[in-house]
Amino acid sequence: MTTISSFVNRLEKIGINVELISNYPWVYLHKVNGRLVTEKYNSEHGFTVFFSSLHLSSPPHIMCDGKIIFNKIRKML
Repeated sequence: MTTISSFVNRLEKIGINVELISNYPWVYLHKVNGRLVTEKYNSEHGFTVFFSSLHLSSPPHIMCDGKIIFNKIRKML
C-alpha cells in the first residue's frame, strides 16, 4: 500500500472523503467531503499534500508537516 492510498483510506474510515489531483510530481488536495479547496500551499496551483519522488522505486512522501494538512482538513469540515 502506498502512502497516498493509506492516507485516503484512513480518512475514509473516519468519514472524511478527500479527493486528490496530481500534476507530476505534486499531488494536491482538491476536495474535502465535496467542498473545493481554494487555498494554495507550497505551490502556485493548489494545496500540496504529497510530492512524488523522481525515482519510480521510491514511494511518494508527504510534502509538508502533517499538522498543516490536518488543520486544513479540519477547517474544510
